[in-house]
Amino acid sequence: MALVTNHEQLQQEAGVPRRPRHAWLWAGIWLVYAYYPAADAWHRPMPQRAIALAALALFAATYLVAFALMPRTLPGPGPARPRLAYGLAFLSAVLATVVVAVLGEANLPVYVYVAVLAVFLLPARMGAGVLAALLVGTLLGQLLIPGWHVDLSVEFQIFVGGGAMWAVIQIIGRNRALALAHQEIARLAADEERNRLARDLHDILGHSLTVVAVKAELAGRLVQLDPDRAEQEIRDVERLARDALGEVRTAVAGNREVTLATELANARTALAAAGIDAELPAAIDDVPTARRELFGWVVREGVTNVVRHSGASRCEVQVTPSTVSIHDDGRPSTSDGGGGRGLAGLRERAAAAGGALRIGRSPEGGFTLTVTV
Repeated sequence: MALVTNHEQLQQEAGVPRRPRHAWLWAGIWLVYAYYPAADAWHRPMPQRAIALAALALFAATYLVAFALMPRTLPGPGPARPRLAYGLAFLSAVLATVVVAVLGEANLPVYVYVAVLAVFLLPARMGAGVLAALLVGTLLGQLLIPGWHVDLSVEFQIFVGGGAMWAVIQIIGRNRALALAHQEIARLAADEERNRLARDLHDILGHSLTVVAVKAELAGRLVQLDPDRAEQEIRDVERLARDALGEVRTAVAGNREVTLATELANARTALAAAGIDAELPAAIDDVPTARRELFGWVVREGVTNVVRHSGASRCEVQVTPSTVSIHDDGRPSTSDGGGGRGLAGLRERAAAAGGALRIGRSPEGGFTLTVTV
């Protein structure tokens, strides 16, 4: 006899075995072989009939309970097992011994169920020990008990039944490990997406809100001095706010694109609004296409920091095929005003492209941000 279980039903999406809806039914199919000892018991005189039938009924119930109460009886990844598992394994062995003691040698195959439960319920070494004890015990019984005969077919059935359950347990373990691996991959992917979104939102909103704040402040100063210019600045604030909203939606959708040319144009506008002289490259044709997005992010973050924190009067952006640098003559600070989040995001972007980020003092005594790929 052997036991076949639907091991695919033993896994949860989180990698922890769930309770299969019909696991007890799959296991109970193999109780059909209990018909033979039941028929034998039925033809025995009392009280043998009552004892054997009661032991068989309790044995069948124990067998079904072991599978119906999964995952509380299912072996876990460690050596620990619930007390219920040990209790069911021990009870099955005692009841099987009662059946064999009452009905005799012909019913030794009931130990096949004991072998299956032992391998299923107990730690690997203990289950193997019980299986070996069953093999040796049945063989010694055949050799030593008068009237019994050596029939290795019983030992063979016990070995095959226990081996089949061992194989099922191995499959369960592999499936559990695979499910846990899938869960970890999904978690890492979710973390990466959250980091990407946080980085993009920081870079987008940090730049846009900085320019909006500078232009709003400028408009406030110009309301009395130059109403037409103030009105133009207010329109720019409205446009920038709408553009920022669109960029946030694009970032959330995951198809955000940044171009170096666009960011240089935005940098010119932001620096002019802040009253900072800008020296920007006139052409970027020699920059490889694959690096223009990264360089665009660097320009966006670097210029935002200059406008927001430096107090500079002059800012220079230098771009080569392999390097982009932002220098200013303001305060020599490495803070980005966001707890380092902006620079950390740039460092991640540069590392992903095989480059490196460096920060320090500029020749003018201010701040320098450089990314080299």
